[in-house]
Amino acid sequence: MKFYNCILLLSLVLCVSAQNWFTDAGAFIRDAYLGAGDMWRAYSDMREANYKNADKYFHARGNYDAAQRGPGGKWAAEVISDAREDWQGGISGRGAEDTRQDQEANKWGRNGGDPNRYRPEGLPSKY
Repeated sequence: MKFYNCILLLSLVLCVSAQNWFTDAGAFIRDAYLGAGDMWRAYSDMREANYKNADKYFHARGNYDAAQRGPGGKWAAEVISDAREDWQGGISGRGAEDTRQDQEANKWGRNGGDPNRYRPEGLPSKY
């Protein structure tokens, strides 16, 4: 996990300085780091719940939570979501339609949409 954190922080620093996205680079990096944590929490909850047809809900929830942190969180959510879908769609052999639906849920949450739109009936309230 330390290696992942170092790579993520280095990527953020390079992107912030190269793109000049945000005058307060520290806040952007903090939000991105915390947003990545939101994405990880949603993924961990999805794995723990192991609930049929709940993946779109967790996609939307992770992106929503991360984006609520600000531009850095929204950026982290997009980068992580795109990387995950590129891997799942291209390498793992999952279908293009599933990838499209996942990305729809990702964008919905990232743009402030209520993740409960994708919540399956019966998913425990813990999530």
